[in-house]
Amino acid sequence: MKAWFTRAGVAVLLLALVAACGHSRVVKREGARPAPRPASVEVPRDGSYVVRRGDTLYGIAFRHGLDYREVAGWNGIRAPYTIYPGQRLKLRGGQRVAATSGGSVTGMPPARPAPTPSGTPATTPPARPAATTPATTPGRATTPPPPTPPATSGIAGAWRWPANGQIIGRFVAGDPKRQGLDIAGSAGDPVLAAADGVVVYSGAGLVGYGELIIVKHSDEWLSAYAHNRRRLVGEGASVKGGQQIAELGRTGTSRDMLHFEVRRNGKPVDPLQVLPAR
Repeated sequence: MKAWFTRAGVAVLLLALVAACGHSRVVKREGARPAPRPASVEVPRDGSYVVRRGDTLYGIAFRHGLDYREVAGWNGIRAPYTIYPGQRLKLRGGQRVAATSGGSVTGMPPARPAPTPSGTPATTPPARPAATTPATTPGRATTPPPPTPPATSGIAGAWRWPANGQIIGRFVAGDPKRQGLDIAGSAGDPVLAAADGVVVYSGAGLVGYGELIIVKHSDEWLSAYAHNRRRLVGEGASVKGGQQIAELGRTGTSRDMLHFEVRRNGKPVDPLQVLPAR
């Protein structure tokens, strides 16, 4: 009798386990999506920023969607744009700081010399009346930039793709969270410099970009390479187009990918406008 109860108990237990399995649910995991990219950080209300350890002028300008030359000009900082922890920088236009020979403010950048009023160019013949060329923007501290062609650059023809993967995210004009291309890949894939230039930022101090490299190609053009697994170049290094500068990864995001941005005068440009057709 005891054996019969034992066998009956085992049978009931097996039936309960089968019933539980029959009601279990299979949860399908969707493919990982990139974490939403934060928009460029707005300029603080007081128009200033206090430099932190690891900051560079290029990185600060990139973070706030500004042209590094304007930031340098507003603060009287001359190339190589050395800044110091605790230094307070102006991030809004206004009266440019006069160049000084000492301290943390070292002068104005050579890329943008002191403004020359349009009515008094050095080559204007003295006999020509100034009234025939009236200034259209009196009181401006900077001369207006030249017209910007939408799809060409000072290094046209030199651009190349920074990675070989499929495009999984595209640039959207006016969307501050979609300022470049997301290119899929596998961890460790090579990340290549898109053109010749100099590394002006190499670090992980910009929230949302993970391990980031910024390359300066000319006074106007920068490119940025985010979410790297490992950075292979440091600040100040000269790189050639097509040279490996990093290993693709997922730092600061949820999948292996390269986030690639192009900036002209501090403003985002659709990389597809300058990259060659595949």
